Amino acid sequence: MLQQEAEAIQGVADALARTPDFAQCVEAILSLRGRVVVTGIGKSAHIAAKMVATFNSTGTPALFMHAADAIHGDLGMIQAEDFVIAISKSGDTPEIKVLVPLLKRKGVTLAALVSNAESYLAVQADYVLHAPVEREACPHNLAPTTSTTAALALGDALAVCLLECRDFSRQDFARLHPGGTLGKQLYLKVGDLSRQNQQPRVVDTAPLKEIILEISGKRLGATAVLDSGNALIGIITDGDLRRMLTTFEGRLEAVRARDILTPAPVTIDVDDFAAEALTRMQDRNITQLVVTEHGHFAGFIHLHDLLREGLV
Repeated sequence: MLQQEAEAIQGVADALARTPDFAQCVEAILSLRGRVVVTGIGKSAHIAAKMVATFNSTGTPALFMHAADAIHGDLGMIQAEDFVIAISKSGDTPEIKVLVPLLKRKGVTLAALVSNAESYLAVQADYVLHAPVEREACPHNLAPTTSTTAALALGDALAVCLLECRDFSRQDFARLHPGGTLGKQLYLKVGDLSRQNQQPRVVDTAPLKEIILEISGKRLGATAVLDSGNALIGIITDGDLRRMLTTFEGRLEAVRARDILTPAPVTIDVDDFAAEALTRMQDRNITQLVVTEHGHFAGFIHLHDLLREGLV
């Protein structure tokens, strides 16, 4: 079944290559003053609703209109500046045949997403988005399976082309997806999390007792080490302390921060995305990063901060 549907999608791609309608459809939508209205009946209506959701989330204003409801009042949502995409495998369903003349009377541009390029809908449309399907994956060749998959893939292709033509960025996407993990990956900044944490720091001459108290008291598992001019010169983690205690043979009272720090720690800027902090931690197998702002020490971001936000 999956192989059959995959072959159908390849057939759609081949069909698009033989006609300029898809590219012309993209151009028409890009210059549109109104909205894209997607309609269908039965399973095609579900595909239409998904296409609308994808359009809206990628910068193309769109509305869903059920083909049956359209002829019972919902046609009023369509304006002359709109672009209608009608989805129908056969292109000859009774509801579509009733709807098309009404759309033409309104003067809207009509694109037909059909399997049958010779159908009533295709002949009446301004553009034909041909999704040829020889047979459904259903063993009885009845339940819409392959045809809906092909229509869905074609709708996604249209949305992605529009996205690329508009230079729709990750930041644009984030503004339309502020909720959930996806939104957080695209808009949550390091500074949003690090500013909630304490800022453990010691000077390079700090004795061992002060280092231990700073790490323990601030509960981030590490402390930054600064020089006399407040420039970041290193980091000391609780792991560094344990390793030092297992190998050190001198007087612990003589130990200073500069003796056990790790120089040039991995840093990240407050304006970087929190998702980037996770990537750096994973790449280096560490659990915290030193945060900087304009090159100066500004705190820490810990793996627990990212876990709490659901980014891990």
